[in-house]
Amino acid sequence: MRVKLITKLAMAIAVSTAASASVALPASAAPGAAASSRHAAPTGSAIAESARAAALSHRVQAGLAAKSGLVASDVMVDASGKQHVRFSQTYRGIPVEAADIVVHLDAASRYLGVTRASATVVSLPSVHADVTEAQARGKAASRVNRGVAGAAALVVNQDDGRSTLSYRVQVVPSDGAIDRARTVLVDAASGAVLSSRPAADGFISPQVYDKLRAAGEHAAPAPEAPGRAPAAPPSTSAAAAFPSPASGTGNSIFSGSVPLNTTQTGTSTFTLVDGTRGNSEVRDGRHTSSVSSTVFNTSSVLTDADNVWGNGSTTDNATPAVDAQYGLASTYDFYKATFNRNGIANDGVGSHGVVHFSTNYGNAAWYDGCHCMLYGDGDGQTFTKPLVQLDVTGHELTHGVVSSTARLQPSSNAKIGNEPGALNESLADIFASGVEFGTANPRNPGNYLVGEQLGLAQTFLRRLDHPSLDKLEGAIDYWSTTTPRTEVHAGSGVSSHAFYLLAEGSGSKTINGVAYNSPTVDGQSVTGIGRGAALAIFYQALTRYMVSTTNFHAARTATLNAAADLYGSGSTQYNAVNRAWAAVNVTASNG
Repeated sequence: MRVKLITKLAMAIAVSTAASASVALPASAAPGAAASSRHAAPTGSAIAESARAAALSHRVQAGLAAKSGLVASDVMVDASGKQHVRFSQTYRGIPVEAADIVVHLDAASRYLGVTRASATVVSLPSVHADVTEAQARGKAASRVNRGVAGAAALVVNQDDGRSTLSYRVQVVPSDGAIDRARTVLVDAASGAVLSSRPAADGFISPQVYDKLRAAGEHAAPAPEAPGRAPAAPPSTSAAAAFPSPASGTGNSIFSGSVPLNTTQTGTSTFTLVDGTRGNSEVRDGRHTSSVSSTVFNTSSVLTDADNVWGNGSTTDNATPAVDAQYGLASTYDFYKATFNRNGIANDGVGSHGVVHFSTNYGNAAWYDGCHCMLYGDGDGQTFTKPLVQLDVTGHELTHGVVSSTARLQPSSNAKIGNEPGALNESLADIFASGVEFGTANPRNPGNYLVGEQLGLAQTFLRRLDHPSLDKLEGAIDYWSTTTPRTEVHAGSGVSSHAFYLLAEGSGSKTINGVAYNSPTVDGQSVTGIGRGAALAIFYQALTRYMVSTTNFHAARTATLNAAADLYGSGSTQYNAVNRAWAAVNVTASNG
């Protein structure tokens, strides 16, 4: 459900204690939080330099070779003053894949430890490529029918524990079909294809699509509610300078009448640009199938004369944009209010979306190349409505958050396998649920279901409380030795189930009108600590303790570390984390 075509190796580091992505907690919730004001807060770059120096002086623990370099991509400061710096690794100046690290420092910038993606140290006798870029592009293109290869970037692949000089090539079909795009690694010495991963995973997985088509199912979302709210008076005076902020109304397909912050560009002209949320914007793709990095910039700006957008039906071209813009705003607000995260990349920049993407595209996807959302109108057969539901956007934008932090992706390491990718899908579902609860729209109250507005016969796509009730994807409730080989959407059930148990506990209950009955692998009960605390722990774990190769057992460790940061080691919350993972068969003894 992500499109990850560009790996970000460097971000501008301008993070201070006040602007960091730390969870806002009362002093009692995080040990040492009340004392944090006694420390002079160093700038983000000073923290990064302290962390770099600490990593280089602890090379063995950090897994660094003599010719390794570090590029800081994120600096985080907790309420307690504890510091965390995320680095991508280079070797002889070449980017290294699957060898990222997070360095942990105390409030005085003293070394505490490191979390690393690779257990082995990069080692190559040479970084000379025997295969040319053109040859690598040709090899990569052959993996996609009528494939068009982009530039070939030289990288060191450390994913399977061995150091292999490789080319990373992005390949898309000539027709631009986003769901068939691939990220291909080609051995720079032999020309062999090392891996070919989907670069685009839509909200609806290929497996689900095939099952639905084979069954002849026609998803039937709730009926549209055509109608148009009366126009509100313009929020700016006739003499006001343009552009200026404006408050509009949207008539959505799935969320009813919703407020929209827009921009007035003329006396009777408004655009769907939300200046209050980093210029978040939705544009009209006019059915382009281009998956280039310019897809948002080349899409059409949406305008309106009275600042009342859509009519609640697909008969109005703007209606899907209302749902999409509402989803962008709701997700931005959730991350800001819950974790003080300013946008997907925590840089204050709002999200972008493109509606009416492609033709007969029954899906939606996050595209990292343009840092934007792509929404299809449906395929006209299985999915007859645009995929612009609130949890679709919350899920896909969370893939953007993961891409900006841990960059979780499936591994060629047999022990890890698909688990990092499954964890990515799980986190997207977890925080999408959080978006729904945080938004509290009466037409779509918060729940632990995902895709419940798609109109599927099983009434949801996935669910967090009892994942195996999802028969479409064959989701699993518990970890086993076969989990690393399980498809990512099915495997996501393990950590989603652990999160639900941590938040709500086991057994039967009804929340916002939805009945849940969450089981445990050992039949023993779990007492929840509340959704807010569970979200805080999983977010802290994602941003501070997860790396690109984190599997479920490493995620257990990450959430325990997060709980210790926020509530204290041995606290009720810490013990509940341990119990929730044990209830899905992820323990210290079976890892």
